[in-house]
Amino acid sequence: MSIKLKGFYGGMQLEGHKTESLTRPLQQASLPDFLILPLKQHIGEANRSLVERGEHVLRGQLIADSSSSISAPIHAPSSGIVRNIEIRPVPHPSGHSDTCIVIDLDGKDESIQQQVVNLDSLTASESIELIRRAGVVGLGGAVFPTSAKLLRASENGIDTLIINGAECEPYITCDDILMRTYSDEIIRGTGYLQRIFNPVCTLIAIEDDKPEAIEAIRQALESQALTQTELVIIPTIYPSGGEKQLVKNLTGKEVPQGQFAFDIGLLCLNIATCVAITRAFEQGESLISRIVTVSGNGIAQPGNWETRLGTPVDHLIRLAGGYRVDQHDSQHLVMGGPMMGFSLSSDCVPIVKASNNILVMQQPTIPMTPGYHDECIRCGNCAEVCPAQLLPQQLYWQARAKDYHRSEEYKLFECIECGCCSAVCPSQIPLVQYYRAAKSEIRASKQALFKSDQSRVRFEFREKRLLLKKQTDEERRRLKREALQKNRLQNKAADSTVDPVQAALARVRAKKQARSSNPKNTTELSTVQQQQIEEADERRRVARLERR
Repeated sequence: MSIKLKGFYGGMQLEGHKTESLTRPLQQASLPDFLILPLKQHIGEANRSLVERGEHVLRGQLIADSSSSISAPIHAPSSGIVRNIEIRPVPHPSGHSDTCIVIDLDGKDESIQQQVVNLDSLTASESIELIRRAGVVGLGGAVFPTSAKLLRASENGIDTLIINGAECEPYITCDDILMRTYSDEIIRGTGYLQRIFNPVCTLIAIEDDKPEAIEAIRQALESQALTQTELVIIPTIYPSGGEKQLVKNLTGKEVPQGQFAFDIGLLCLNIATCVAITRAFEQGESLISRIVTVSGNGIAQPGNWETRLGTPVDHLIRLAGGYRVDQHDSQHLVMGGPMMGFSLSSDCVPIVKASNNILVMQQPTIPMTPGYHDECIRCGNCAEVCPAQLLPQQLYWQARAKDYHRSEEYKLFECIECGCCSAVCPSQIPLVQYYRAAKSEIRASKQALFKSDQSRVRFEFREKRLLLKKQTDEERRRLKREALQKNRLQNKAADSTVDPVQAALARVRAKKQARSSNPKNTTELSTVQQQQIEEADERRRVARLERR
């Protein structure tokens, strides 16, 4: 089996800046004093906390989960006491805050008892459920819940499995060092995925600027002897690691607009996700750590650290020797790379599942929001490098004018936010920031419309329910009135067959007889008075009956 590369449209050559963080081997980050764990670290529904303030937790313990199928649970990365569940700043392009579980660590790093799984007896659905319980997400940057992706892929059927080792963005080397250090786990994870899907072929793609990683994967592949599996070396062109671009380069297939690779029989997973799957299968270990690169011209000792999730960024900064200058306020912090990353408001935010790199620069690299810049000169450079084959200039004008309907007509959501257009813009317009802002506005508008539609449906249902109840009550009252009227007519008919005077006299005689037979029931009134009162009562009763 030999793969002929097909290439993809656009892209550009970038200076790598990768050697700075690869001068040292992978290091294990020390535990901080406390961890900050946002309840949402994936695409999809947010989790709800399963622990309370003051509760003692162990490493690997489930502390947050959701009933949604598009979600990934969160586990305690180490043992300690839950300090609080509170709103804290989180790493996000908008700089907003979110609900977080704060754990004060006890330093013991005690673990829960891991469950032993018989891997040979696992079915495909059981394997996917095991991956879901482990909280595994796509670690290439999208953080889409892996179990949801595998479920969709199993429904459609998979012909080709692609393991993505193309780490194309500058400064980021976490996948490179991962392939050098844990190559056997990557290949074993690939084997588990093959067991689930039984694909026709499997392709492991690595860029040609990673010779050590290529050699490590080649040796691991030979030792595991996976069938129908090929290591493919691809050119280092940014953004060759994007899913759609990698699929086009390896297979020549185009992923249709609004769809994913698994919708056309292809499954693409990052190598770090493979390692997480291996550890979930073999050790019962949940996703509680990841490798993070710390690099940039503003950090003293760049490198890669295997870091527990929830570790504050400033703790990693100290492990990397701190800032190059004393005034750390002047440093520009970015989570991710200089092309697709986003600015951080401070170094107090935590490492999350999506944190592949902390970039520390001595000058602004990515603006927080679109600000002052030169005007577009309509040079067309952005369209030439756009790997999604969009018209960035038109998207810019529509986003700037807040004409979001036209933006969607120009396929705004097909933009992968790779930053190529911003990099080649001679006016230095932060195009990606405009696109992100427009996407956020559109999503917020659609969410508001969705909630409004839900409210309208609930209101209409309530009105129908109240109307039905009113109609039911009125019908019940009508039936009751008819029944009462019928009873009155029947009683009147029965009374008309009896002489009311004779009936009244009979009752008087019966009472006299009862009184004479029971002296205790006599009253202080004379017999004549008592008889007069009873006869008057009977006359009134007879008069009422006659009026009816």
